[in-house]
Amino acid sequence: MNRTRYHLFDRLDPLSLDQFLSIPESLKDQKVKCRIIYSDKIEYVEYQIYIQKIIRSLRLVADNTISYAYKFKNRDSLNSLLSKRDNADEILIVKNGQVTDTSFTNIVFLKQGIWFTPESTLLPGTRRKDYLLKNLIFPRIIRPDELHQYEEARLINAMLSLEDAETIPITSIY
Repeated sequence: MNRTRYHLFDRLDPLSLDQFLSIPESLKDQKVKCRIIYSDKIEYVEYQIYIQKIIRSLRLVADNTISYAYKFKNRDSLNSLLSKRDNADEILIVKNGQVTDTSFTNIVFLKQGIWFTPESTLLPGTRRKDYLLKNLIFPRIIRPDELHQYEEARLINAMLSLEDAETIPITSIY
């Protein structure tokens, strides 16, 4: 996998971060994922070619204690849940009886031409927030036993738009 890291050890003003981000020439003609590792300062910036995962099935996995409010480098709790996916492509996390997210995306469900997203999320993603602000999706409490009311699901995140996401039939969520 082609990765380029840039170590930045000085505290950066978040408003001027764009002056420190630059896609390497070797990756300019491809879809690129940028990952920023930070604490109270920027540790490093990593670029890699983005390869979209093909997700066609989801396994419901319950965990009432999971917390993932930020993009943590340590994903042990998510990886532990992911190991329970059995033959499904990905997991759909249920917390306190409500559908939340997958291990790497937010999710939206189609019902009568309207896209809904779980009101409860582990990580309220940037694309989800943008779609909410533009009234393209609407928050709603979604419980596992209500999934049959929806026609399909799609996964969204910063790299994956609603238009580009694979359709997941509701019957493929179990």
